[in-house]
Amino acid sequence: MKVDDVVVRKSYGKDITFKIIDINEVDNNIIYTLKGINLRIIADSPEEDLEIVPDNTKTQEEEVFSRKVNGSIKNVLAGREVVERVERGYRSSRVSSTSNKELKFGRPGRILHVDGDAEYLDVCLKVYKQLKLDVVGKNVVESEQPRIILDLVKKVKPDIVVITGHDSISKNVRDYMNLDNYKNSRYFVECVSALRNYEASYDDLVIFAGACQSCYEAILDAGANFASSPKRILIHCLDPVFLSERIAYSNIEKVVSIQEALENTITGTKGIGGLQTRGKYREGFPKSSYV
Repeated sequence: MKVDDVVVRKSYGKDITFKIIDINEVDNNIIYTLKGINLRIIADSPEEDLEIVPDNTKTQEEEVFSRKVNGSIKNVLAGREVVERVERGYRSSRVSSTSNKELKFGRPGRILHVDGDAEYLDVCLKVYKQLKLDVVGKNVVESEQPRIILDLVKKVKPDIVVITGHDSISKNVRDYMNLDNYKNSRYFVECVSALRNYEASYDDLVIFAGACQSCYEAILDAGANFASSPKRILIHCLDPVFLSERIAYSNIEKVVSIQEALENTITGTKGIGGLQTRGKYREGFPKSSYV
């Protein structure tokens, strides 16, 4: 087996497909470092537990996730079309000389997405584009995120900041609030604290932070609007994307409930939770005829 091979773990019932990203010798044993292809997970495994599968293999669980992703994208775009039709009908009685479509415009909230994994970030940026979102993506390893996050926010001036990467909780842990038991939760907490000290208003700067199994409570306590992971589960890499879309395209007059915010996410309330948050979409009227 070699780096970039796609494998499954036999001891876990071949439930998740991984890519081999590193190979090391530990105590005279060859240990393979694996990265989940569809779920945000980093794992180690001995060779005897691995089985090579074709590049395009998806497990039954991953097939379910893929259907949910495709369904979420369709739901988002279809929902916008419904809102636009309703608004056109409502305003047509008030605007007789020019169609509402010609007069109306709007600006969704701008997103800064900082991720510790370049491949996952690329996947997210493709879906952001499908959903017609204004996003800037930056690949920054988790340990460096606290040092650079404030400068990035000052430069990009986003409405929504997403801070993700890899995380995990140590085996056989009983104290779920001790950040020493997490791989990267401390860095997410430090990022959120720095940003909330910079902008205290939860409405002016919306923050999501966390990854798989992250210390949800500590990240929220640091000042995030949303965080992962309430049940310490593996989250889907697109969960923060669908969450951000809902906030970015909800009218600024509207406070989005938690249920609404998480409606199109893949892992739902087990993977992400948070606080009521005001939308970041601003309507404009009338639309310029020169652009």
